[in-house]
Amino acid sequence: MQKFIQIIFISGSLVLAACGDKTEGNGSLAAKKAELDKLKKEHGIITDKMKALEKEISLLDTSFSREDVAKLVGVADITTQDFTHYIDLQGRVDADDISYIAPRLGGGQVKAIYVKRGDFVKKGQLLLKLDDAIVKQQIAASRQNAEAVKTQLGFARDVYNRRNNLWKQGIGTEIELISAKTNVEALERQVKAAEESIKVQQEQQSGTNIYSDVEGIADDVNVRVGELFTGFAGTMPQIKIVNTNSLKIVTDVPENYSGRIKQGSSMEILLPDVNKTFSTSISVSGKVIDPNNRSFRAEAKLPRDPAIRPNQIAQVRILDYSAKNAIAIPVNTVGTDEKGKYVYIAVTENGKLVARKRTIVVGELYKALIEVKSGLTAGEKLITEGFQNIYDGQILRVN
Repeated sequence: MQKFIQIIFISGSLVLAACGDKTEGNGSLAAKKAELDKLKKEHGIITDKMKALEKEISLLDTSFSREDVAKLVGVADITTQDFTHYIDLQGRVDADDISYIAPRLGGGQVKAIYVKRGDFVKKGQLLLKLDDAIVKQQIAASRQNAEAVKTQLGFARDVYNRRNNLWKQGIGTEIELISAKTNVEALERQVKAAEESIKVQQEQQSGTNIYSDVEGIADDVNVRVGELFTGFAGTMPQIKIVNTNSLKIVTDVPENYSGRIKQGSSMEILLPDVNKTFSTSISVSGKVIDPNNRSFRAEAKLPRDPAIRPNQIAQVRILDYSAKNAIAIPVNTVGTDEKGKYVYIAVTENGKLVARKRTIVVGELYKALIEVKSGLTAGEKLITEGFQNIYDGQILRVN
């Protein structure tokens, strides 16, 4: 542009010289000054038009008005690496073995409680004692009845033995012998029935002792002495035992990942409350979508650790995609135009470092990195700083 303006000035000077020659003969100084003012105005008009045209052209051709000044940029070598994509979710710790204690033979009034919330409970440990007064009375009455029948049985056996001895000696009638034998057999059945009744009543009495059928922690003890124990108070369990030796992570996975998550998928678990991290795999992948939150349930086993407690919040990462020897670049270096995604790379041409616009095809995005499926090659130099205001072919210098 400067050369162009210089040409205009030279041309104007020539015109002025020519005009000076032409008006020399007139010898009028005023005429020369007027002519000079006229040319200056024309020169200003031409200069303004030139500037307007240059501005319009520069908008259509970015290379038209550029100066060969190197642009300061930052670059990074493009390398291959193992690229992974995770699904970040929130989960919770849950127990795999939970027991809700209930009476075996019906509820009853609580007479004694031997456990409180938070206690460690062994399998078979006595937890509650229910009222068994009526059962005890029934057992006592049944035993008295059984003793009376046994006494009658002893007398009947003695009568039978005597009748049998007399019958062998030819004394007495056969009907008397048969009657004595029948009486003995009937009393034997009564004794047996009384003993069975006592066993049933004793079993009922043992049912008033409530034992734990699992080992774990008493997570809930919602019952007091004098209350009726049936196992549940409304919908709430009265006693809940949680086995903390068998814990798992439970999380809800959005349904759009149903085709990418399966049993055996790798999972990373972070428990921020105890600052512990675990690597495991999915043991259960639900096959039903919950219509309320449009998700399915995934579970993974946790190792035994005394620091882990049920209902703790967990940060869960499920691996759903991985690629070996992939190219991954910072996502902020990727631009979008009418042709798709692109980046700028730095290449050496004719001994100079210049910027080249490169169209790329991208894959998965995870955090700050995006996978590049095609368009870039390992060993090339990606412009990572100063790429916002550069153009294709611009001369570069690296900081």
